[in-house]
Amino acid sequence: MKIGVLGGDGYCGWPTALYLSAKGHSVSIVDNFMRRQWDHELGVQTLTPIRTLSERLAVWNEVSGKKIELSVGDVTDYEFISDYFQAFEPDAVIHFAEQRAAPYSMIDRKHAVFTQINNITGTLNLLFAMREFNPQCHLVKLGTMGEYGTPNIDIEEGYITIEHNGRRDVLPYPKQPGSFYHLSKVHDSHNIMFTCRAWGLRATDLNQGVVYGTMTDEVALDEMLINRFDYDEVFGTVLNRFCVQAAMGRPLTVYGKGGQTRGFLDIRDTVRCIEIACLNPAMEGEFRVFNQFTEQFSVLDLAQLVKAAGRKLGIKVEVAHVADPRVEAEQHYYNAKHSKLIELGLEPHLLSDSLLDSLMNIAMKYRDRIDASTIDPQINWRNPRNQRSRSGKALSFAPTESDLLATGD
Repeated sequence: MKIGVLGGDGYCGWPTALYLSAKGHSVSIVDNFMRRQWDHELGVQTLTPIRTLSERLAVWNEVSGKKIELSVGDVTDYEFISDYFQAFEPDAVIHFAEQRAAPYSMIDRKHAVFTQINNITGTLNLLFAMREFNPQCHLVKLGTMGEYGTPNIDIEEGYITIEHNGRRDVLPYPKQPGSFYHLSKVHDSHNIMFTCRAWGLRATDLNQGVVYGTMTDEVALDEMLINRFDYDEVFGTVLNRFCVQAAMGRPLTVYGKGGQTRGFLDIRDTVRCIEIACLNPAMEGEFRVFNQFTEQFSVLDLAQLVKAAGRKLGIKVEVAHVADPRVEAEQHYYNAKHSKLIELGLEPHLLSDSLLDSLMNIAMKYRDRIDASTIDPQINWRNPRNQRSRSGKALSFAPTESDLLATGD
């Protein structure tokens, strides 16, 4: 297949592009390097030393014998995405090209507005380009389990059967997003659903859980292909944060009581889920939803798992509870369905089998690159305004010319 990977320089996009290329698909990456600029803005860096995209692609072409095309541009620019669709003519397009951090969207008004404009506009441009130039293209959109929130009933896969006043219907599952970022994903889902119904487009919304791990078979081929490992308070995941804190010999900072429960999956399962969705496309006019995760853990569960993994490595790991900067229930019911991808052939990797290889060993290997000042929470979700970067200057999403040069791309 001809598959476009929008946001192919990012944490999920990069290993997905390599995996699809290795499987024999014709792959084209679209990226504007904004993700690297956000690191520069925040004064943080990934734990792993990632190379420029041009270097990464050159190494991949050499070690695999396969070529991945690159188009540099922004999906919020309709002329660019229109030209891309006409030139590449993809059978499927994978949409990772969004600002993906809830904390980033909660920094202040500017970052909230930027997140929603960037994410919603980019998706709308993509939908209009599909309608005009390639209506048979299958959109595979990365959504989030965060759209659902934490309801006190079971979470279905996208839709729920409702009986009300003697009538019965199947409706989109109620949304309870917990940040301006998650709200942007809800708006995306509504826009995609509408265009599938109105224009006959076909789309799969992958409501993904928290992803962990850096290694896939393709990434492991060369050190220069290594993926991101974000651990800072803005883009880092709780599991990455815990592993880095363990490698430093610092207590694991559990927000509140630690009962917050979410779905998780290995990055190797992410790339496989993407291919499964591409090989089993939605029908014309269909908007389908898959819940993309393999296991559920509470924050405290994860802390105990990392503590046990540290013990195996001879590291004494302590657990500390700190005030939760987020607006969320610290203890709640959580039972989400996730059977559709399994039925289509997904064979999950489990965290218990990969915690040391995928996370702890990476944290130990690169612990000299850890910046401890980037870990502790500084963004208060109850008062998102006038928050500062670690350099002391006001945060701004608008990069200067020197910022762009500093990214290396």
